[in-house]
Amino acid sequence: MIIPSWPEDVPTHPLLVIDYQLLKKRDAAEIERLWEAATKLGFWYLKNHEVDELAQKMFDLGPEVMDLPLEEKMKYEQGDQGGSFGYKMAGGNAVAANGEPDTTEFLNVAKDDALAWPNLVRRAPPSTSYPAPALARMESVVAPFVRKSLEVNSLIMDIFNDKLGLKKGRLAEFHVNEQWSSSEARIIKNRATPNTQKIAIGSHTDFGSLSFLHNRQGGLQVLPPGSETWQYVKPLENHAICNIGDALSIFSGGILRSNLHRVVPPPSTQANTERWSLVFFSRPGNSFVLRALTEESDMISKAVAAARAGGDGKKFNTGSTAEEWFGRRMRNQRMANRTGPETWMASRGTERIEVV
Repeated sequence: MIIPSWPEDVPTHPLLVIDYQLLKKRDAAEIERLWEAATKLGFWYLKNHEVDELAQKMFDLGPEVMDLPLEEKMKYEQGDQGGSFGYKMAGGNAVAANGEPDTTEFLNVAKDDALAWPNLVRRAPPSTSYPAPALARMESVVAPFVRKSLEVNSLIMDIFNDKLGLKKGRLAEFHVNEQWSSSEARIIKNRATPNTQKIAIGSHTDFGSLSFLHNRQGGLQVLPPGSETWQYVKPLENHAICNIGDALSIFSGGILRSNLHRVVPPPSTQANTERWSLVFFSRPGNSFVLRALTEESDMISKAVAAARAGGDGKKFNTGSTAEEWFGRRMRNQRMANRTGPETWMASRGTERIEVV
């Protein structure tokens, strides 16, 4: 698919560009740039990340799945009980408190299934599984993408771990592959529409720890701190977009920022084109309680004390496990579970939770 160039008359929010190769070398200056990005906006570009070839294969898989008849795809629907793995049709989720439906369809493949292949441990047949094209390419495409994405996100989290003053490997303990989690790879299709104001994915903070996005077209928007205006993030060739999710923000006492963002159709010259994107979400193991690690880091302890004194609206001892946090947010986005605006509000993350 030929993608029109980005419209230069559309304003964008600048993101810092971080070089993964320099992070691998533990370059001090690059680590400081990453820290600035993660603590101010929570979003950054990542270049030289070694995933472009694997991401392209995942993009190639996308149409093979999405071009299947809806009746076939719905055999693998994720359901309304708070799970995420499997297929989600367009219109399955709300995008706002008024109940407006979303316009995206996507396929989520569990990290646990990709790593366990040829076994399926989360979507075990015969009752549930994945569409045939995804199964056919699990070993050659999906699993390598998942493993490499885990490697990239793990290195970044290790850097955050040290900057936060935590004992070596502490954040990694929350993300061991041996424990099931809601970590997943997602292939997303947003149908073409001339209405660039139509919301594809509603305003939200991400559920988990780190998101690793491969985005070929515009549509992603962020709401910078202190701003009331949504701003586009310009897609850059061979650059991923990374962002912090709720779990890392909570663990760090809000030092790492989980920022609001949403997706709308591509603007201007890119309008009325199909929008494809690809994400890997790293999330904590299901059993871990989401709470600030105040007893383990002076920096985090001071940040939580300051946040509570200032009443900034974040909660750093949720009392929820990662599985419960994720399930609540998933269930309350589903149109099938909607009772009114309160359902949408119950799906919110760190941006809506009060300090305790």
